[in-house]
Amino acid sequence: MNAAAVQRTNVVLHPDRRRVLLRPFLLPNEPRARTICAQVMAIPERDVHALWAQVQAEFGKRHARIREFLRRRFEQARPCLRTDGKLSEERELLLGAYFSHEYSLEAAALFNPSIVPHPDQSGLSPGTLRFILSLRATGEGHISSITFRTGFLDAHCNITINAPTRYCLEPEQVPNASFEKPLFERKLRELGLVGDFTRQTLEQLGETFTLEELRAAVRRAAERLGARDQQTTAVARKTLTLAQSNYEVQFASDSRLSGRVLFPVTPSQSNGIEDARFVRFQEENGLRTYYATYTAYDGKMILPQFIETPDFRHFKFITLNGPAVQNKGMALFPRKIQGCYAMLSRQDKENIHIMFSDHLHFWHSAQLLLRPKYPWEFIQLGNCGSPIETEAGWLVLSHGVGAMRKYCIGAFLLDRDDPTRVLGRLREPLITPNENEREGYVPNVVYSCGSLLHGRQLILPYAMSDYATTFATLSLDAVLAAME
Repeated sequence: MNAAAVQRTNVVLHPDRRRVLLRPFLLPNEPRARTICAQVMAIPERDVHALWAQVQAEFGKRHARIREFLRRRFEQARPCLRTDGKLSEERELLLGAYFSHEYSLEAAALFNPSIVPHPDQSGLSPGTLRFILSLRATGEGHISSITFRTGFLDAHCNITINAPTRYCLEPEQVPNASFEKPLFERKLRELGLVGDFTRQTLEQLGETFTLEELRAAVRRAAERLGARDQQTTAVARKTLTLAQSNYEVQFASDSRLSGRVLFPVTPSQSNGIEDARFVRFQEENGLRTYYATYTAYDGKMILPQFIETPDFRHFKFITLNGPAVQNKGMALFPRKIQGCYAMLSRQDKENIHIMFSDHLHFWHSAQLLLRPKYPWEFIQLGNCGSPIETEAGWLVLSHGVGAMRKYCIGAFLLDRDDPTRVLGRLREPLITPNENEREGYVPNVVYSCGSLLHGRQLILPYAMSDYATTFATLSLDAVLAAME
């Protein structure tokens, strides 16, 4: 394909170290926390007033709900106090500040974007599309989270990105979120955890149950069995970890989308929520739901997982199960095919595979779809987001890795009714890193987690060397015509 057909834009999103998130500051042990509490409790009240005024002056305007956050942190630290007496509000907030800190979520990079139509398309002029862009933000400790931007595409595919809010915030966990017993039991079975202990645990629960009800049932099952052995303890811990890894969060209704941050909270995510590939999924009943595959990383192991949201305010985090759930780069098709969910994956760090399932959470088998063929993809092939449906077939943006570990973006085409059939692929990449895109956190890389069609134009956001994000536009017809 003629490289001139790819129109690079001058829209660039750079990481902004001023965008800071309030986070719990976790001291290494309880004795240290008790010492800090005792030291703050010993401060005279007049000095507490001055110290709190200083915290307010330095940090108050940097966060939208700082008092609410510090009050929660105080309540979490209260067990470390040596008194049950009434404290002044300022002392409580000051104590909360000693157990809090700022995290610059974009300090290192803002990259690996995916783009989907916004659920709200009201009030727009003809030919205009409102979109949501998800991004991987990386800060201190190389911890990655998901952040968002909103913007518009006009009738001529000009791109406008709305200025993000200064404030960033995390969601609150949905209280008393319920689990479906049959689904939870199936996940336990997939993990090889079904036995006397889990059966006795589940027998105590209704068809739906909460995390606290599960905790109580686990405790009673252990007492009933008189089990104190390491194996039972491990099964109990893994059962609770499974539940904790399937959770729901919700942002405040008055929060702006660009201020919402999905930060790692579970052990499996502790070192990052990476490379979210969002897709607007068309349900068979006509409803639309947004899903994202992402990689949970705990510093040692990667684990593909799922996010579900109807509105980008309420999010469900879901574990994926089955022997085909491995490696990175899973991408869901935007609708069922022949009654089954379909997903692209990479099973072997080299080739692209395709999977089908009757349930979104369970994936048992994968078949080889595409091998590296051209020099720019000899080392590895992967997808650059969910397939895009066209009249010619499923258009898949891909990435290929070649000499000197240079990443390029290419494309291939799958049959609409039988996506195991490859109809065509590009001999040459669409985008290779140019001189302005080579330098960054990981040099010589262009990479995307999802594109969209606007009319007959493909809108392709992509990361430049794992540092910043830009956009390109190109003709769908030109891409299809170049397929071999």
